[in-house]
Amino acid sequence: MTPHRYRIYIRASQQQVWQGITDPEFTSRYFHGTAFQSSLEPGSQMRYVMAGGDDAVEGVIEVADAPNRLVTTWRFMYDAAMAEEPPSRVEWVLTAAGEGLTRVDVVHSDLARSPITWGHVQHGWVWILDNLKTLLETGDVLPDETLAVADRDKDDVNGQWHRAQAIECNNSVWEMIEAERTPANDEEMLRRAYAAAYHWQRAKGAGPVNEVRAVYMLAKALLLAGQAARSLHYADACLAGCIEHGLVDFDLAYAREVRARALRAAGREAEGLAEWAAALAVAIADPEDKAILDADFADAPVTV
Repeated sequence: MTPHRYRIYIRASQQQVWQGITDPEFTSRYFHGTAFQSSLEPGSQMRYVMAGGDDAVEGVIEVADAPNRLVTTWRFMYDAAMAEEPPSRVEWVLTAAGEGLTRVDVVHSDLARSPITWGHVQHGWVWILDNLKTLLETGDVLPDETLAVADRDKDDVNGQWHRAQAIECNNSVWEMIEAERTPANDEEMLRRAYAAAYHWQRAKGAGPVNEVRAVYMLAKALLLAGQAARSLHYADACLAGCIEHGLVDFDLAYAREVRARALRAAGREAEGLAEWAAALAVAIADPEDKAILDADFADAPVTV
């Protein structure tokens, strides 16, 4: 996973900013109430300690070049899932940017094997740095309600990102559907289909229709990959979703179509033919949709 990179300018000297990031009296005010504790000797322990005495973060000092650069390893301890992930790395670089002005660069890296931490800190650092800037420039910290707003903004940004990824992954599945059927292409097709379903589940504004279309894509991809039983599992889910949420027209027709194909591939010919009949009987309101459906259903069994 790519590192998170942040830059902010603070109307304070480098020494004042250095104190802000290493003095527990400062960090306890802007860093979620945690006190930074370390001798700052390379190889020594680094901790952010909560008010009750438990560690919120632990790590090791790698570089402490006051007031220019601080590099530490980083592991969250207050969350069991993040505590199990490998340590990541946080680097602070302070650069004079004019009289009484410091440029602060923060890079949180080594997150390739720590996806939960990656997602947790992505937007969390923004509020921390804004709070540090506010404290050093005004002597006060941001009000608590700004953290709630930041959390809502974070969720909104994450949801939009998942939506963009879902659309990209879904569209890319069609490339593999149209590709030559080889084991490698089938594997790539399935990975993209599962990725699309993963992102749709977390996408901003996603609803039942997105879930239905995601499992439809899984059913279709698995069928093409020769996995009839697994395809039927998702085809059943697709049809059940349409019925549960009252989805008709285009979505219902395709749900029945992919289930018909999966049933026949699984050797359940009579059920498959009956499902084909149900698929062809679904009313399609839009003429353009009807034309697309007719082309896709052109290979329906002639016995239907």
